[in-house]
Amino acid sequence: MRQQILNELMQAMKDKDKDKLAVLRMVKGAMQLEEINKKKELSDEEVIAVIAKQIKTRRESIVEFKKGNREDLVEQTEKEIAILETYMPEQLSTEEVVKIIDGAIEKVGAKLPSDMGKVMGVVTKELQGRADMSEVSKLVKEKLNQ
Repeated sequence: MRQQILNELMQAMKDKDKDKLAVLRMVKGAMQLEEINKKKELSDEEVIAVIAKQIKTRRESIVEFKKGNREDLVEQTEKEIAILETYMPEQLSTEEVVKIIDGAIEKVGAKLPSDMGKVMGVVTKELQGRADMSEVSKLVKEKLNQ
C-alpha cells in the first residue's frame, strides 16, 4: 500500500495532476511522521489508518467550512476526500457493521453504556478502515442504551 501511494505520487507528478499530487504529498508526509514516531516502516493496516485519519480530518474541516460559508473550500476538500477514499478498502454496509457490533456485544457480555469501551476495543480491530468509526461509535451507543 505504501509503495502504491509512492508510485502514484510519481505518476501524478508526471501527469501534472495538481489535486492528486497535493493530496498524495500530504499522505506521504503523514506516513513519514507516523514512521518516525513508530521507528519502523508502516504496514498496510497502519497506512490505511493514516489515510482514514486524513479523511476524518477533512470531514471535520468541511463542517467548519460550511459554517463559514466557504463553498470553494468545501468543494476542494470533498475532492481530496474522493482521492483519499480510492486507497481505502471497500466500506462495509450499515447492516454488516451492525452484525459485527452485535457479535462484539455478545462476546464481551456488554449490557450497559459503561461497557462501550470494551465493545469498541473489539469492533475497532475488525472495522478499522472499513467503516466510519464515528458512525460505529454512534451505533454502539444506541445498542447499549436500549
